[in-house]
Amino acid sequence: MEQKIKQNGIDIGGNIRRIRLEKGFGQTELVRMLQLKNIDITRETLVKIERGIQHITGAQLRGIRDCLDTTYDELLK
Repeated sequence: MEQKIKQNGIDIGGNIRRIRLEKGFGQTELVRMLQLKNIDITRETLVKIERGIQHITGAQLRGIRDCLDTTYDELLK
């Protein structure tokens, strides 16, 4: 089972949402891109991650970083 990253003190979900909107991606579009990279995620899961009510896995974080063409620093600040 993959390690989940807690969002305590870091607004990972808010950062994902901000960057996603800056890049002009909808949630469904981002989820499709992630699924094409074999990342196990649904739109409902992305909504929960962005709201900070669900932990994110390392694979999901890496996939989102790649799809949004951003850095871990931007996602974790």
